[in-house]
Amino acid sequence: MTAEQIIIRPVLTEKSNDGIVAKRYVFMVDVRADKKQVKAAVESVFGVQVESVNVVNVRGKLKRQGRTQGYTSKGKKAYVKLTDASKAIPFFETLS
Repeated sequence: MTAEQIIIRPVLTEKSNDGIVAKRYVFMVDVRADKKQVKAAVESVFGVQVESVNVVNVRGKLKRQGRTQGYTSKGKKAYVKLTDASKAIPFFETLS
């Protein structure tokens, strides 16, 4: 998998926005990716130095609409912490 295939999209919530000041970012990543692959992908795409990566499997939620019900898609979140010497990611700096 390439770096562009591993990182699907950033997660933009109130909780994830609170971590931008401390250089903590949240991304939805491919479910087959592990910590080492996520670290390498973030470093190559954004040109930063990653200190640590934590990954969480996200279950699909049960949703109902009338009589019909189903589950939203499952996924994987990656919590990425950058080193103090690393520059911040410019995309997230415009949000805070």
